[in-house]
Amino acid sequence: MSTSLLPVGQLSPGNDLGGYLQAVNGIAVLSPEEERELAYRLYDDGDLEAARRLVLSHLRFVVHIARSYSGYGLPQADLIQEGNVGLMKAVKRFDPNQGVRLVSFAVHWIKAEIHEFVLRNWRIVKIATTKAQRKLFFNLRSAKKRLAWLNNDEVAAIAKDLDVKPETVRDMEGRLAAFDAGYDAAPNDDEESAYQAPAYFLDDAAADPALKLEDSDFEEDSTRRLQLALKELDDRSRDILQRRWLAEDKATLHDLADVYGVSAERIRQLEKNAMKKLRLSIGDTLTA
Repeated sequence: MSTSLLPVGQLSPGNDLGGYLQAVNGIAVLSPEEERELAYRLYDDGDLEAARRLVLSHLRFVVHIARSYSGYGLPQADLIQEGNVGLMKAVKRFDPNQGVRLVSFAVHWIKAEIHEFVLRNWRIVKIATTKAQRKLFFNLRSAKKRLAWLNNDEVAAIAKDLDVKPETVRDMEGRLAAFDAGYDAAPNDDEESAYQAPAYFLDDAAADPALKLEDSDFEEDSTRRLQLALKELDDRSRDILQRRWLAEDKATLHDLADVYGVSAERIRQLEKNAMKKLRLSIGDTLTA
């Protein structure tokens, strides 16, 4: 089958990048007349075949743009894939009546998708969240030509070119120079390196002796007050509560109804009254 007739879905840079690049370079570039005809077929009639041909003929353009983002350390195939999404969005929205070539219109959509992908994946912690920060991020990456920190004159020049404050440039430069650090130690870290992980520098509130003593005293006091309150109940009420709530193998209302020869509803009423007395008794113990 000819490359120019392949469905878009069969051209995936993720499977074989070399084969993909060879395939897209083999797709013929449309002449202005052919592009205009296909664009009108899509715009006026919703012709999906025309849309497919418009996308295929511009895949090499996406590759060209994606290559300019190779310095971010992200897979080239993923950058191309995201750019292809932007291309398809551009084709869907392209209006041939505006009198511009598709490539001029699509470049903004392609770059927008790649920018979003870079910002989502370049760091674990988002480096730029606002529109202004995103613009500064990409402009500063291209304006900074060396690894050393910018001097004051360079900061001032970049701030003037991008129409931002010098402090904003410094802040973004710091973000660019930062790196992600794992919260926990890496599995292959040795014993000395492992204890340098941030997780080991956090206070463990549960290890506070004062809090442990407080929890222990509260538990003992609660148990004592419960036992005192149970002793004030009659034998049947105390037995019902113990079997229903404190026993390991808890009894049902029907089980207790058979034991005492009454209805399950009567057992429920006795349980409710016993719980009420228990709460009152515990409250009296607290205020005593």
